[in-house]
Amino acid sequence: MKVGYSRVSTNEQDIETQRAFLIAAGVDESRIYSDLGFTGKNVQREGLHQALAAVREGDTLVVPKMDRLARNVEDTLHIVRELTERGVIFQMGHTVYDPHDPWSKLFLTFLAAIAEAEGGWISLRTQEGMARPSVRKKLKGRQPAIPPETDEAIAQALEEGTKSAAEIARIHRISRSGVYRARDRHEARTQR
Repeated sequence: MKVGYSRVSTNEQDIETQRAFLIAAGVDESRIYSDLGFTGKNVQREGLHQALAAVREGDTLVVPKMDRLARNVEDTLHIVRELTERGVIFQMGHTVYDPHDPWSKLFLTFLAAIAEAEGGWISLRTQEGMARPSVRKKLKGRQPAIPPETDEAIAQALEEGTKSAAEIARIHRISRSGVYRARDRHEARTQR
């Protein structure tokens, strides 16, 4: 029996491509275990634990690519060693790992080292990009839907006290808590 494992680190990544590969590799759809939104550094990957628990002696664990299984050489070799000791066959992509072939061991170690280095390079590029002011300037988070002029009008109406927060919220079609957030944004802007 073949068991598949797929993983994506972010919600923006496409797990369906990995699932399609696993199905084409002969894995039944009900035997595919996945982790969504977990990095390779996160050791609490429930999908991986389920996949490892599902395989028995003579079964094959299939992963689409090496970096989907683990992000460092130590974890990769530990998982593959555990599978080998249990009599489970490991398949990465279209390549079946043969634990008795020294070239196969070398190739697996080499690919795991590349996957680990690639993860490090991605992290470095992210850090370098975040260090640039132009990149940080773009990453402001979710911006309020209300323009600063409206924040000012809301703050002024609250200060005058002629209308309640609920009435102001109804006029501007926002929640009551939105009224107070608008006032706080306006005050923060005026204190700069």
